[in-house]
Amino acid sequence: MSARRSLVWLGLTPEPEQELPAAVAALRARPHRHPPTALVAAERRRVQRLVLRGTQRGWLRYLGEVTDLVVEAAAASAPTDPRPALVAGEVVLDHHRMLIGLPGRGYDRTAAQRRDLEGALARLRSRSRGALRSEDWSTV
Repeated sequence: MSARRSLVWLGLTPEPEQELPAAVAALRARPHRHPPTALVAAERRRVQRLVLRGTQRGWLRYLGEVTDLVVEAAAASAPTDPRPALVAGEVVLDHHRMLIGLPGRGYDRTAAQRRDLEGALARLRSRSRGALRSEDWSTV
């Protein structure tokens, strides 16, 4: 590892490392209700590889892909379970907001993603509240 390689970004990865693999696998497996175990495992390996051997730039590219998946889920006309997109969107948005405290231009580079995630999360939350109202919870 190069002495010039900054590792400060790794302080922001614990929650995304834990939360994103299952949520992203579910988004990639849409419209299936539950992602295959192999897809979750592959996503977990990808995140682990990025964190252990990657760079901040590569990590932010991955989070950009996740942002795109969340935005697509929010824009989809077919009703699907909004929970994976909500989890992924909230985790990435929190991560991107914390970039303001790190050196470098990461916070500025993710401004458009933060804006897109905020809009997508508002739509997903609205959809989620509607789904909760329309379901019969007396059978739960």
